[in-house]
Amino acid sequence: MPTKGTTVLAVRRDNTVAVAGDGQVTMGNTVVKKGAVKLRRMFKGRIIAGFAGSTADAFSLFTRFEAKLEEYRGNLERAAVELARDWRMDRNLRRLEAMLLVCDKEKTFLISGTGDVVEPDDGVIAIGSGSGYAIAAARALITETDLDAEAIARKSMQIAADICVFTNSELTVESITADE
Repeated sequence: MPTKGTTVLAVRRDNTVAVAGDGQVTMGNTVVKKGAVKLRRMFKGRIIAGFAGSTADAFSLFTRFEAKLEEYRGNLERAAVELARDWRMDRNLRRLEAMLLVCDKEKTFLISGTGDVVEPDDGVIAIGSGSGYAIAAARALITETDLDAEAIARKSMQIAADICVFTNSELTVESITADE
């Protein structure tokens, strides 16, 4: 599902996962906001979720995902699978135009309306219009530098913002370490 107007990136390195989201909101080809926050902490701050796509649809998914987290007592994988299942099977939910990226101290998942729950092999995953650029930059930085997860996420998002017209460099970054 192509989405315009955002990029959200998760980078896992050593004992930390960092999630970065840009702040740009577009309507068509017009930038209407540059400092939106597309990340949210959930389940007592132990889970970070980010969205790409329609804002109203994403807020609806955030609410449903939070309910799944409560139902499954913070089990990220189970909540992600159950949300994806509901999203794919419910006629009204299938119309939602958004994707979620969710992380805890151990796992990272991309959740889509087609029933996908994808865990990256290398700890790097992104959603949104600049996702390809952000992933490429993050993978290169992981291979070629000793930067920590947050620094890689920030630098990768800056690179994506320099290339993708639907992504800006006004970032929100959240991180979780294994010790939390």
